[in-house]
Amino acid sequence: MSALTVHDGQGGPDRRSTAGKAAVLAEKRAEAVGRRAAAVDKQHAKGKMTAMERIEALLDPESFQQLDGLARHRSHDFGQEKNRPYGDGVITGYGTIDGRPVCVFAQDFTVFGGSLGEVFGEKIVKVMDLALKTGCPLIGLNDSGGARIQEGVASLGLYGEIFRRNVQASGVIPQISLIMGPCAGGAVYSPAITDFIVMVDKTSHMFITGPDVIKTVTGEDVAMEELGGGVTHNQKSGVAHYNAADEEDALDYLRALLSYLPSNNLEDPPTFDNEADLEINDADHELDTLIPDSPNQPYDMHRLIEHLMDDGDFLETQSLFAPNIICGFGRVEGHSVGVVANQPMQFAGTLDISASEKAARFVRTCD
Repeated sequence: MSALTVHDGQGGPDRRSTAGKAAVLAEKRAEAVGRRAAAVDKQHAKGKMTAMERIEALLDPESFQQLDGLARHRSHDFGQEKNRPYGDGVITGYGTIDGRPVCVFAQDFTVFGGSLGEVFGEKIVKVMDLALKTGCPLIGLNDSGGARIQEGVASLGLYGEIFRRNVQASGVIPQISLIMGPCAGGAVYSPAITDFIVMVDKTSHMFITGPDVIKTVTGEDVAMEELGGGVTHNQKSGVAHYNAADEEDALDYLRALLSYLPSNNLEDPPTFDNEADLEINDADHELDTLIPDSPNQPYDMHRLIEHLMDDGDFLETQSLFAPNIICGFGRVEGHSVGVVANQPMQFAGTLDISASEKAARFVRTCD
């Protein structure tokens, strides 16, 4: 049979030819995209992007290469064999941000509520191993209800594999988590031990278990936002590092944060040509009036930091948690630096437990 034959004589692609295999692949990809149109519309109605839209908005144009896009779960319990969507609820792969390679996974809430099953977990483990092997940052876009209960202990076992790799990667490559929806149980254990967490105000939540379970067990009524919303984790618990206004703001913050970080522990952060102007100017003279004559009068430390950084750019982390101390990233003569500073505007800049933990964790991250 000719290698150019596309059809098998019965109207379907001839799987024995290269063109036929390509046609089969195109059909499967089209099916993977088209079968969830109603679920995608529902996601958009909530003001949220789909998993693929988030990846495309985050990475450089046309840089994303997907891994295991046609993988499907192998479960036959509880009628699962009747619904085997391609991708199994998570999109994994690699691409570039500002030309720098990164590995990324995005949980798809439109498939089984983004719940983690065996194949789902295997895909995340594979891309985590790739990030460790190649020494590039790992970015997780989390939008998941936790373990897929229909697959039982198999899904829990994969959570253990993910946690183990989180620990192995700690201090080796940057790990950044974006919470893009309601995440519970195992879906928040992994982000909680990554380096940075970005949440979206009003639409993202992190909790071990939801309000309904708490109501059943304790009888206490608690709202989702109060239990695990963006303000709660940015202001009270200190788990999150930034509370974004919307998903676009969250992705912008992530890109900015990544520009200050090295790809791994063997490389230096990106540097930029920015020679310091050593001539004294008006901005320098402003520093003479920054600190008040009275020791009882506070002043804003942000002004001093912005004067010291290149172009006045300063990316603060955990700005809502323990505001009596300031932590963040900037550049001096094009080189990334970490900044830790007391804030006299809050509690006279004194150190309490929360401020000490915030500063210690940031210094450890810089180290």
